[in-house]
Amino acid sequence: MRAAPVIAALVAILGAAAACADRSMPRTAAEQSSPVRSAPDALSDLPASLRPRVPKFPAPPAPIPVTLPTDGRAGWFNRIPTTQKVAFITIDDGWSKDPLALKLFRAAHVPITLFLEINAIKSDPGYFKPLQESGAVIENHTISHPNLKGRSYAFQKHEICGGADRLAQYYGRRPVLFRPPGGTHDATTLRVAHDCGMRAAFFWKETTDHGKVFFQEGHQVQPGDIILMHFRPRFVDDFLAVLKAIHDAGLTPARLQDYIP
Repeated sequence: MRAAPVIAALVAILGAAAACADRSMPRTAAEQSSPVRSAPDALSDLPASLRPRVPKFPAPPAPIPVTLPTDGRAGWFNRIPTTQKVAFITIDDGWSKDPLALKLFRAAHVPITLFLEINAIKSDPGYFKPLQESGAVIENHTISHPNLKGRSYAFQKHEICGGADRLAQYYGRRPVLFRPPGGTHDATTLRVAHDCGMRAAFFWKETTDHGKVFFQEGHQVQPGDIILMHFRPRFVDDFLAVLKAIHDAGLTPARLQDYIP
């Protein structure tokens, strides 16, 4: 009887064909944009005392993009108008460069937007490249962090366009989102932002400092809320406090860029 060897050969051929077919399948968008390491692997890189403080989140839902102005202005949002159970983590400036930030980003495995100020990062722009590679998206926060409200078109253009241009040089992608320093802005700001290629500009609904979250409305993060952090000395406590606040509200972090057409 030679049936067994023939069957074995057929199984081997089919198995090889299946393996080739699997390798030829294109990667999904989620796979292409996922951080370098998965959360379970990266969690072990954190100090043992921090690991229990990193919550697990479900995957965010498919985004429903907002509607943007068509009159030559960038959109303006302090909350994304959605009922989806999502919130948005945003981090400004870049003065304090905590060595644990990268490990926290990888362990949390959530979308994060960095609004970087050129003067704050220019001493060590390379610090933020691994954060970008881990999945964080780098956006624009001006060159020198001035109060833009009431300033001339030329002044605001220098700060906004100049910041975007420099970030493109540093990180290989020109920003399309903008945070005005302190949230202060006027009609000129939104017009300049649009002319500089920024699709939308943002305020916030919650802030955090020294490991405490501060709410503008109520005592809980609401769907669509934009949360503001900074790169400060208590970065670890602030980041973990934001994760906890989102988790306690029954929400999941989503990518801000996915909601902007």
